[in-house]
Amino acid sequence: MELLILYPWLFPVFAAVFGLLVGSFLNVVIYRLPIMMERQWKADCAECFPEFGSVQETGPFNLSIPRSRCPHCQHPISMWENIPVVSWLLLKGRCKNCQAKISIRYPLVELFTAAIATTVALTLPHSEWALAVIFFSFALIVLTFIDIDKMLLPDQITLPLMWAGLLMALLGFSPVSLTDAVIGAMAGYLSLWSLYWTFKLLTGKEGMGYGDFKLLAALGAWLGWQLLPFVVLLSSLVGAICGIILMRVQRSDSQTPFSFGPYLAIAGWIAILWGEPLLNWYLTSYLGM
Repeated sequence: MELLILYPWLFPVFAAVFGLLVGSFLNVVIYRLPIMMERQWKADCAECFPEFGSVQETGPFNLSIPRSRCPHCQHPISMWENIPVVSWLLLKGRCKNCQAKISIRYPLVELFTAAIATTVALTLPHSEWALAVIFFSFALIVLTFIDIDKMLLPDQITLPLMWAGLLMALLGFSPVSLTDAVIGAMAGYLSLWSLYWTFKLLTGKEGMGYGDFKLLAALGAWLGWQLLPFVVLLSSLVGAICGIILMRVQRSDSQTPFSFGPYLAIAGWIAILWGEPLLNWYLTSYLGM
């Protein structure tokens, strides 16, 4: 901490490097966690309904096992082939063994994670809270990309994220009081839960998933209940704009389902850094308060 006080520029630099390294791991989580969940569902189904003869996958599969391999030729990825961004550039975006293309999304996620961590470090003074917000951002990145890929917000991330927000408030690291954090978690969940059931009773259709409720509850735990209206309004606005653009580009209709989690994550991340100034500006400029 004394070193960071003497050289404030070190904190953003450390955050950028740390973000690159963590971004590589986040790519693994984004790809493997849904597969791990699917395998667990199949195992539970086989245990509860053995008469259906569900096929169970063999061999361990988690975030560390098996070792990362090329999905085309199963070539094991060595350490030097797994350096964030650099390895992708040196390999020219192709597998060393079979020359199959490596998705550009991998280095982009690493760069994006580094940029997000650096932004937090430049916005917040170095403290336990700033470090917590960096990890909060990492969780939102994973949730965003998994929801885009699978339309799924895993409980394995949303629930620990909520408890972590409450813990930060309990330990006094958060600018949000414990009371506001608890109310925020409750209000976040119940607001979307109520909206979900109102929409379902009126139309007979499901408007969103339970993962969205839990994500907003987690955001409420980190932000407090006061910023929840800002998060819901901003996520709805961004979601509506992006939804219209996607409908135009993909030529889909309004009945096509889309992920709402990424927009909640974007709004929550903006709110945790600039929520209060933006809210005060809006109230002053448009409502004269």
